Amino acid sequence: MKRCLFVDDSSVIRKVAKRILGSDMIVVEASTGVEAAEICADNMPDVMVIDGGLTDIQAVDLIRRIRAIEAPVKPQILVSLVEVDVAAIMRAKRAGAQGYLLKPFNRAQLLESFRFLKIAA
Repeated sequence: MKRCLFVDDSSVIRKVAKRILGSDMIVVEASTGVEAAEICADNMPDVMVIDGGLTDIQAVDLIRRIRAIEAPVKPQILVSLVEVDVAAIMRAKRAGAQGYLLKPFNRAQLLESFRFLKIAA
């Protein structure tokens, strides 16, 4: 079963994601970028959704840190934003993200983002 790491400082956002994705994949939660990096170092997920507004680390820096970890799995990464910010999206893509997700999201939007990545959800 695929593993998804959902990184967001909002427990509500993480719980909604877990409820939507939980029947199709293992969803692991992190509330900070530091926590997410530790999880990735121990057991790299198949896909990650990273909050673009983390308080402890810039999303771009977290993406770069994750990409630098030697692991057999190279996760697909979405950055989660509250508005379309083309500059932030381009910085995230240059750092190694595959795309973005707007929040708040609903079931259809989250599942469509995962279909775009060709992740079964």
